[in-house]
Amino acid sequence: MISAVILSAGESSRMGRPKALLPIDGQTFIERIVASLKHGGIERIVVVLGFNAEELRLQTAHLAVDVLVNPDYQRGQLSSLQVAVRHLQTDKNCHGMMVHLVDHPYIDPQLARLMLRRFDESKPLIVVPRHQGKRGHPVIFSRALFAELLDAPLDQGAKAVVNAHLGETLEIDTEDEGITLDIDTPELYRRHVKGD
Repeated sequence: MISAVILSAGESSRMGRPKALLPIDGQTFIERIVASLKHGGIERIVVVLGFNAEELRLQTAHLAVDVLVNPDYQRGQLSSLQVAVRHLQTDKNCHGMMVHLVDHPYIDPQLARLMLRRFDESKPLIVVPRHQGKRGHPVIFSRALFAELLDAPLDQGAKAVVNAHLGETLEIDTEDEGITLDIDTPELYRRHVKGD
């Protein structure tokens, strides 16, 4: 089984309000991402919160997800991922995790399903989508990399692990530009979500 991890612990300082709760097509970012992952074949979803965790927990209580809180969220994204890894390590049926960021709301369920299938078929250490030569999200990490992710330097993030296994990474080319669409400022939100 592959579990999904949605990282939503940051302060959203550039956006000015929680990105997880931004409206998009009648939903919030977090609702859209959770729905897309479930339609893509993911059964278990873990959301990692940090800044303003209690308010976000209340706002996402209706979602069928496991909520974890990273008290050290200010140490960066990898620290939140490590909270999820420690949680998933205890489940022997978890063969890996699909990591997604809350400021990437445009996730295609078909792409998620394809990534899961290719991971199951090829058993690579990492699966990553690529649009016009640029890598994006979500990214699948095999359970075999959990220990490395826990030992990775916080200042380098998960990229240190990704760069150490370029030869064991499966890249999937896609026409879906949503994999690289990082909506973390009001300007980007207006441009890509509100359409003006």
